[in-house]
Amino acid sequence: MTQGINMEPQRLQAGQGWQWMKQGYALFMKAPLLWMVLLLICFIAMAGLSAIPVVGEPLSSLLLPAVMVGLMVGCRALEQGEELELAHLFSGFQQHTAQLVTLGGIALVGQFLIFGLMMMVGGATLVSILMSGQPPQDPQVMAQAIAGAGFAVLIGVALFSVLLMAMQFAPMLVYFNGIAPVEAMKLSFRAFLANIGPMLVYGVAFILLAILASIPMMLGWLVLMPVMITSLYACYSGIFPPQKESESAPAAGDDDKPTEGTL
Repeated sequence: MTQGINMEPQRLQAGQGWQWMKQGYALFMKAPLLWMVLLLICFIAMAGLSAIPVVGEPLSSLLLPAVMVGLMVGCRALEQGEELELAHLFSGFQQHTAQLVTLGGIALVGQFLIFGLMMMVGGATLVSILMSGQPPQDPQVMAQAIAGAGFAVLIGVALFSVLLMAMQFAPMLVYFNGIAPVEAMKLSFRAFLANIGPMLVYGVAFILLAILASIPMMLGWLVLMPVMITSLYACYSGIFPPQKESESAPAAGDDDKPTEGTL
């Protein structure tokens, strides 16, 4: 794996946001049925874990980066012409596991701190609803909680946006590039800001596709959910291109040997 020393994110044109979506769809189409199965397994496993009283939801948050990495490893395998396999899901639990769990822990603490700040500025009712894990049966209750929260909503949106940007590429940077969790979050945040144009196009494209996917009884989400994963890998590999083998230093004594197949 490439070591992430002095890594700098690529700055891309706004139109690249749509290209990421197309690249993600191409990766999905290389193994569409298996992608659906893998996402279903992840959903069932994370939902079952979250259902455990008290410790379930925090534990699922801790493990989420490792699960995400497994899906990203599957994307890289397809990109390199290999087969997508169920075993890819467990890649994050085989290498860099401690760093990935640490990353999940940082994100979890960040969420609690943001919720705590929101409660301090008048959003206690809204936070209690959000942390309950179950939406209220009466939509009016949520509407009133949001209206009563006022400034707390603005603070929550701003800080959760920052946390999301910091976590966007952090699991991949930890796993593929060997970067420490905190540094990976900083680099992910910088990469997001440096590519705010393509990220905006990418986000708008996803929202439009989500609307279309929801029309025929939500069936379009069977495709859109995997494409969301594969296109995220396209974002990462576009902003942080994998190091080519030709760019690595030659082994000792190789300089004097002719390369097979060259003149």
